[in-house]
Amino acid sequence: MFYLAIVTFEIRTANLEHRMIRAFLLASAFFVATPALAQAGAVPQEAAPQGNQAQPATSGDAVASIVDTEFPAYDQNHDGQLDKSEFSRWMVALKDQELKATGKSLAPAEVTAWADGAFVTADADKSTSISKPELIAYLSGGAG
Repeated sequence: MFYLAIVTFEIRTANLEHRMIRAFLLASAFFVATPALAQAGAVPQEAAPQGNQAQPATSGDAVASIVDTEFPAYDQNHDGQLDKSEFSRWMVALKDQELKATGKSLAPAEVTAWADGAFVTADADKSTSISKPELIAYLSGGAG
């Protein structure tokens, strides 16, 4: 019974951490997109579209944009997939940023265990590598 309580707590904690990483990633996307949005707002009034035709990017679009931009930096062997090591490097970097932003800390072993669990969750097709679509789905909440 005690073991079940620990496992349940760890699952809830992992889900909360997943949501926090997603929120951090989306906030990062907002700050990256702010200069582009400011330039788009500089269009003269007469040239601006009428009505509510322009729609803001969805969170999935923001995540996809970040993944497209950052994926090559972490895909060290340039095979279009992230193996466990490549994926973990990226997730640990995101977790470190989140921990710094929130003022929290985790032992390195806890961060590694979290990244290992994230890899298992993100690898939807169980191919032992993460594709861009799998990563986008995971970070957008579609895989967890």
